[in-house]
Amino acid sequence: MGILDEDVQRVREVTDIVAVMTEHVQLKRVGRRWQGLCPFHQEKTPSFSVNSELGLYRCFGCGAKGDVITFVREIEHLDFPGAVEHLAAKAGMTLRYTDRNEGEARRRKGVLIDAVARAVDWYHERLLSSPDAGPARGYLRDRGLDGEAVRAYKIGWAPDSYDSLARALRLPDSELVDSGLGFLNSRNSQTDFFRGRVLFPIFDVSGDPVGFGGRILPGRTGPKYKNSTESRIYAKSKLLYGLNWAKATIVTEDEAIVCEGYTDVIGFASAGLRHAVATCGTALTEDHVRSLKSFARRVVLAFDADTAGQSAADRFYEWERKYEVDVAVAVLPGGVDPADLARSDPERLREVVNGAVPFLGFRVNRTLDSLPMGTPEQRARAAEAALAVIAEHPSDLVRDQYVMEVASRTRLDPNSLRSRVDRPRAVTTRRAPPQRQSAPMASSWAESPETEALRLLVEQRDEISPWLHESLFADPLNLDAYQTLLAHHDPRDALASADDATADLLGKVLLADSDAEPMDVVERLLQEAVRRALTQIEMSTREPDQALAMAKEVAWLKLRREELDDPVRRVEAAEALLAWLLQQPGSNPTEPRGLDE
Repeated sequence: MGILDEDVQRVREVTDIVAVMTEHVQLKRVGRRWQGLCPFHQEKTPSFSVNSELGLYRCFGCGAKGDVITFVREIEHLDFPGAVEHLAAKAGMTLRYTDRNEGEARRRKGVLIDAVARAVDWYHERLLSSPDAGPARGYLRDRGLDGEAVRAYKIGWAPDSYDSLARALRLPDSELVDSGLGFLNSRNSQTDFFRGRVLFPIFDVSGDPVGFGGRILPGRTGPKYKNSTESRIYAKSKLLYGLNWAKATIVTEDEAIVCEGYTDVIGFASAGLRHAVATCGTALTEDHVRSLKSFARRVVLAFDADTAGQSAADRFYEWERKYEVDVAVAVLPGGVDPADLARSDPERLREVVNGAVPFLGFRVNRTLDSLPMGTPEQRARAAEAALAVIAEHPSDLVRDQYVMEVASRTRLDPNSLRSRVDRPRAVTTRRAPPQRQSAPMASSWAESPETEALRLLVEQRDEISPWLHESLFADPLNLDAYQTLLAHHDPRDALASADDATADLLGKVLLADSDAEPMDVVERLLQEAVRRALTQIEMSTREPDQALAMAKEVAWLKLRREELDDPVRRVEAAEALLAWLLQQPGSNPTEPRGLDE
């Protein structure tokens, strides 16, 4: 089930891989390739190479590689169909699907997203220019949101009218209802879902608008916040407001800040913390953590202290273990939300985030800080309360460290506290994150003449192929790559047909320029081939009469090898040596045979 193969191939062919990548990384043309800093790991020396002719990329530092679809999947965190659809939309292509129902479902999703996109524009324009949006504009100014922020986040205004949007968009009933923009009233008339509210559009991770969060103006009756209803495109337990804008910075910082309100996300960004997201009217869920884990290892909760303290601890500890993330808490000043702090003291907000403490540490400190410890009895009671919090954590190693902290603060013996908190549990181990090291750029990767020859076979096939032969490749992997390239005129077909090891080598070859002259490489190959042949002759001629018989041929080989260094006679010597190699019976490039066999 999926997109037709020929449509996937068409997407690859019509997409300019460099144009797509330059939306995320700065590339500089170097020779026939493009180079830049890898967007998938931190580095200071460029090791990311792009072959625009073949539509392939590779990082010689962290090993990331693939085509433009792979790149979009990794950078946008999409599945394969989603990445193809993303690129097809950019190219204005209509895709076909192998399963009619799947194709219809995806088409329907696109229709609903288009409907919400039209609503985003209509509500936004209403806020900017409509007289009835005056109070909404005043409210936003009071919250510190100027025109620039309003436009950047596409904030809108839903007029206090039951069908203004419906009349403006003129959507079919099914689209109005299924998109969550409206419903049919008792008289079967279209009715807007949002009325008299400031609207914050909610986008999915790929940037498609899927719903709204509506804030009622102060002094009016009704729920403070109202979110779009669950639909085929909107699921609040999975969506995070602002993730479409913040994901790149989240990856860079290896940290995601999670807060509660839309204006909090905007406030964090205004304070220079552009990696904040917000839940959409719900508590943090496992789906949220699963999504964030794709971008970062650290999740900082920027809720108010009461909310953070009352969160289900066992759930967070399980998520830390299951998804290998670290959950921390940014302790905000009492009674102040991030949006207010961003406006009044942005430096303090940054300090709060930078000083975020592990979730268990936050709970332990909060417990101890809330209790008196002036007497031995009070310290004992405080210790017991803190130990009850510590006991909830599944790792005995983590528990023991916090027991030591409690012992220090309460001036009690740590061994006596350990006996109270210890209980049988499985020790949880954590995998260390893979350490990605930067490597030299592609230009310094291939050091042997064999790999240089493979490069030239891609770049200057007609010039070098007449000079190449299997006997010139002593490395079995290079030989297999040579045979694979020779069997396919298009290097991409060679890459697709190769086994894993050969495909990895070809991936490096295809993404590394060679500035060598073909005859220089041929000369080096022949020098190596002659060296191997002479070594084999020496090993196979143990008897005096054999050595005498081979002396003439050895002398001839050495003379031709010397002539390879003579610019005038080089071509003639190369032709003679290549002809000699081709005459050797059953030649095996990995185990050269004697010349008398």
